[in-house]
Amino acid sequence: MSEPVPGPAPARLSARRILALVTDPGSFAELPHPARQSPADGPLGWQGYDASRARAAERTGEEESVVVGTARVEGTAAVLIAFEFGFLGGSLGERTGDRLEAAYVHARAHRLPVVPLVATGGSRMQEGMLALSQLQRVARQSALTREAGLAQIAVLRDPTTGGGWATLGAGADVILALPGAQVGFAGSRVRPPDADPAAYTAEAQLAAGAADAVVPPAELRASLGLWLRLLTAPAPIPADPPLALGGSTLPATGWEAVRRARAPHRPRAEAYLDAYFTRRVALVGDRCGGADPGGMLCGFGERADGRTVAFAAQTGTATGPAGYRTAARLIRLADRLGIPVLTLVDTPGAANDAEAERQGAGAAIAELFGEVAAARTPITTLVVGEGGSGGALALAAPGNTWATPDSYFSVIAPELAAAILKRPPEEVETTAGQLRIRPQDLVELGVVRGIVGNSTTGSAAPLPPG
Repeated sequence: MSEPVPGPAPARLSARRILALVTDPGSFAELPHPARQSPADGPLGWQGYDASRARAAERTGEEESVVVGTARVEGTAAVLIAFEFGFLGGSLGERTGDRLEAAYVHARAHRLPVVPLVATGGSRMQEGMLALSQLQRVARQSALTREAGLAQIAVLRDPTTGGGWATLGAGADVILALPGAQVGFAGSRVRPPDADPAAYTAEAQLAAGAADAVVPPAELRASLGLWLRLLTAPAPIPADPPLALGGSTLPATGWEAVRRARAPHRPRAEAYLDAYFTRRVALVGDRCGGADPGGMLCGFGERADGRTVAFAAQTGTATGPAGYRTAARLIRLADRLGIPVLTLVDTPGAANDAEAERQGAGAAIAELFGEVAAARTPITTLVVGEGGSGGALALAAPGNTWATPDSYFSVIAPELAAAILKRPPEEVETTAGQLRIRPQDLVELGVVRGIVGNSTTGSAAPLPPG
């Protein structure tokens, strides 16, 4: 993976300006917040604290470091939490916690998604541990909102550091970031002196699988609006399997099935997703420091009828541990939001080099098997190419897996099976036939429900297995 290139230093928009940027005109309505009576100079009696707050209020026109309210974003209603960095560095104190809690409570009461627009340096030192403990309070409200099946989409502004990043930012379901934004747990004044500043950027977090997209300000409203629309459209109906994009004839032999699945010009995941969705957005990264965009494509898409379907699609290469963890993350989120899932199987197998083992390949595949098995939302699978062993099966829905005529599914690659059986290379083709890996074999064995047709046959109904 190439080194991330930081974007230009972003303009630090005020809370009101970022709200105006992302919300539909005239739709923002500020929420009431609890009144808190604080002793002089705050709970610690920090000398000069009241004066600092007064100067911050005069400079910004705000009473606290966050502005919370409801608004529409490209037509979708949401609760928005906008940090005002000009008010004591957007820091969190007790009164900040009051407003944040009120925002989440309102969101749950009215079944609205939550959008934190984060710009903070962390917890407020003048309130000591009482300020730091607000992170627990925020985490609790976020967890309750997650349990209620409501989406949380964070927008990372400059800077997003400390506890604000480690709760409202990194804890969101989807994370968008402005170009060049400083993002990291350690703020600029507390990092090691030799730390590479490029590691603490939105671009670096995207490369490390900790953010889903870096979005220019001019595109933020449209991007956020699309995400909100897609994640607030639950549908208990299973996704239809896509139509096949390749040939319609079935392979005569097992080895022909393998050759067709491995053909370099066979349609792959991108082609299937483009044909299936009118538009889609990508969920990137495993939130554990890794991403596998070359091996697994995940996200949410909109069908022509307006329905939302989540997708996890293998790209025809060996799938890495980060790809499996990202797919597991996708299925967890779709399950919680009540959105059906489409998975596309196409891999010669899981990555099995030493680096994949160091990154926990077995645990990552086990996690995905578990998420598919436990999902309450319907999952539909289409095998579009190679179905190589457990690395492919982990993504397949039990009882609702389909195949294209250009695919195969096997316990192991025929070449490896022959090697294990100590057969000479000239017996690989025979071994492929014995494994019964053709689409029609899989239907007869009950491994898949059917073979989908293409635009020529005009349907995705099962084709006869003969």
